[in-house]
Amino acid sequence: MAGFGQFIKSEREKRDWTQTEFGNQIGINTSAICRIENGTQKFSISKLERLSEILKIDNQKINDLFFADKFAKEALKYKCSESVFIVAENNATYFRNTNVKQAKLNFGNE
Repeated sequence: MAGFGQFIKSEREKRDWTQTEFGNQIGINTSAICRIENGTQKFSISKLERLSEILKIDNQKINDLFFADKFAKEALKYKCSESVFIVAENNATYFRNTNVKQAKLNFGNE
């Protein structure tokens, strides 16, 4: 899998949209779309939901791709080993389970 910018470019090209057409739909100028696609500019987190809508791709998939790309770039930047991804997955599972358990607390006055 390529980076998030490459994903955007690929999806745009599948739909035969120019960068200008795509930019108009999402509210980003053409030069920014170019920089996002070539990886020199980050895609705005505030535009993820709109991206999901115009591409007609599940928002969860868009979020997963965006944050996986972001995490992978940070891990590479700080020269983390491959095991960082396993640790991150374990931590995410722990946090999900902790939040579920906390939601089920009963304080006796309910």
